[in-house]
Amino acid sequence: MRVGSTFLAVAAAAAISGCGGAAESAPPSPTASAGDKKHQLEAAKADCMKQKGFKYVAFVSKQKWALQDDKRDSGDYSAMRKFREKYGFGVFAMHVYPKEFGNPAVKPDNPEINPNWAIQSSLSKTQMSAYRKASDACMAVAVKQVLGLDVKSDMDYYGQLNKASNRAIESTLNSDPRLVELASAMATCLKGKGYSISGTTPKALSERGTKQFADQEDRLGRAQRDDIPDVPPPVKEGEIPTRYSPTLTPEEARPYLAKEIKAALDDLECGKDFYAAYLPKDLAIQKQINEQFGM
Repeated sequence: MRVGSTFLAVAAAAAISGCGGAAESAPPSPTASAGDKKHQLEAAKADCMKQKGFKYVAFVSKQKWALQDDKRDSGDYSAMRKFREKYGFGVFAMHVYPKEFGNPAVKPDNPEINPNWAIQSSLSKTQMSAYRKASDACMAVAVKQVLGLDVKSDMDYYGQLNKASNRAIESTLNSDPRLVELASAMATCLKGKGYSISGTTPKALSERGTKQFADQEDRLGRAQRDDIPDVPPPVKEGEIPTRYSPTLTPEEARPYLAKEIKAALDDLECGKDFYAAYLPKDLAIQKQINEQFGM
């Protein structure tokens, strides 16, 4: 199981917030791979930011997540169980196993550092505000040039990606009779184990566990700060919610992870047949959307 495509998109958006840019030119090449498009986007960002008087280094990470597993992503029961027995849904594991999950609060053994972080950290508050304004403008130009899409900012780019993914799933997977049947059986099983189920569509069932614990993590993060509301504002369709990760030591996070692991294993036992049918189709959709958006 992926740690939830929606939440990965959120994390990606948070990671690049304030870093964008691009230059205007020809429409995208229909034969370019997603990787090629990503390099083109970054090159366009750097050119556009230079024109606006800001330094930006075209950067595409070469690192692959250490826990990436194609079998798990495709719904293989054994691979999913092995992951969940240690990491649950992959939420509080970020705090218990920070290096494995790329927790930004912990330096990895072999860090691949985005040079733009150092550039931004050297800016004053006023300079940073101008940088982000230029970044959003350049992102709009780059995406139009390379992908032929209209976006307003970095966050709008990820929001549109998220919306496209949701709509594709709604129009295909959520209306698939076999998946609907399997999702209903999974929901019935989970209710029998005492879990509250708010949605029974295939998409809702696939994201239920991750969202439940991500929401709990967000509540903890908000409680640690006095400059943000305790309750997040409503999220519009396709909009990426802002989540706040708490500061937790591995010892503090272990009790949360223990509960998450139990819930994740119950979820898997009830959804064994569902995930085997759902995840390969979901993965195919995500690949198609990623190609469209140059991810």
